[in-house]
Amino acid sequence: QVQFVESGGGLVQPGGSLTLSCVASGFSFSSYPVNWYRQAPGKERELVANITRAGDNTIYPASVHGRFTISRDNVKNMAYLQMRHLKPGDTAVYYCDVPKVVRGQGTQVTVSS
Repeated sequence: QVQFVESGGGLVQPGGSLTLSCVASGFSFSSYPVNWYRQAPGKERELVANITRAGDNTIYPASVHGRFTISRDNVKNMAYLQMRHLKPGDTAVYYCDVPKVVRGQGTQVTVSS
């Protein structure tokens, strides 16, 4: 079964950190780039990070650049999103995604005092 399963979400205070994880199964994980998206209630889905197949190049939008870091472990079939200096505006459901293959069910991140 092709799937991505995210974990690591939760409630964190502004300025705090969280690391999200995503484990892949049922497909050749190392053959695909990986995206992390987020979607807040009433807002469009936003791409927050992208990493190439080998993990040698990453892309971030300005909204998270310098605060979020995407990484991957092709041996463990896992992708990660390290988030630092979190803001209330980062509150959303976060998804890992391989284009046209699979998207995870999402994990909730809430940034609030």
